[in-house]
Amino acid sequence: MRPETERAMRSHDTVEVPASTAWPFVTAFGLALLFAGLVTSLAVSVVGAAVLLWGAVGWFCVVMPVQQEESVKVVRTLSATVTSSTRKVDHLQPGAGGHRIRIPVQVHPYSAGLLGGAFGGVGMAIIACLYGFLAHGSIWYAINLLAAAALPSLTDAGPEVLNTFQLPGFIAALLTHVLFSLFVGLMFAAILPMMPSRFTAFWGSFLAPVLWAALIASTLQVINPALNSKIAWGWFIASQIAYGLISGYIVAHSKWVETQQDWPLAARAGLEAPGLMPEEEK
Repeated sequence: MRPETERAMRSHDTVEVPASTAWPFVTAFGLALLFAGLVTSLAVSVVGAAVLLWGAVGWFCVVMPVQQEESVKVVRTLSATVTSSTRKVDHLQPGAGGHRIRIPVQVHPYSAGLLGGAFGGVGMAIIACLYGFLAHGSIWYAINLLAAAALPSLTDAGPEVLNTFQLPGFIAALLTHVLFSLFVGLMFAAILPMMPSRFTAFWGSFLAPVLWAALIASTLQVINPALNSKIAWGWFIASQIAYGLISGYIVAHSKWVETQQDWPLAARAGLEAPGLMPEEEK
């Protein structure tokens, strides 16, 4: 009996699907053994080639000359009644405000993040130097302590060395402090537009210190455990708060910049033609 005749004689409550088979898994396993033998031994590759050939032949027999199929019962369910609505939906036109919108619509300029990070770094440095002067009688203590993260010679140094000016330590501390201050300020400027606008002051004084403190606390224990034991975390957190208040204020009060996401494609491509961009209000 021909396969078409057999299908016609079967119940309409079933559907024919390809029969389940494990031959693809056998073929894949043989291929894996074949390549595994390249880094182990020739015997593994020989076994893999045999398994691969066996799986390929078995897989071929399942689909040729006639594909093996199995019947699956069809479960019919009552379709839900759909009622049409007379309400209409207004579609946004390309270029209209809010078309294919992605949040945030407006962002702070990156220059504001760099400026906030620079001034915030100055405020942080003042707090750190104040700690060194009050606790150890020298402003160079905090500077040399920061430089110890990059200079192993200062890691195990005593107070008499940390309280004196060290040119390599000053250069290392200056570069580290400037780079991290600018980086965190730039990251803060990128994240702030995604925060609720009603809590801008809170994010400015909280988010930036958390980012900076988490970056330092999570890496210093691994990079330099000796330095981690010398840090006065109370003063460290106070310096982060100063950084956050200054950088957050500068970034939050910077001018918003509109993104190009709701512009038409021609305008984003730089084409100039009448009607592509809305006219500016005078």
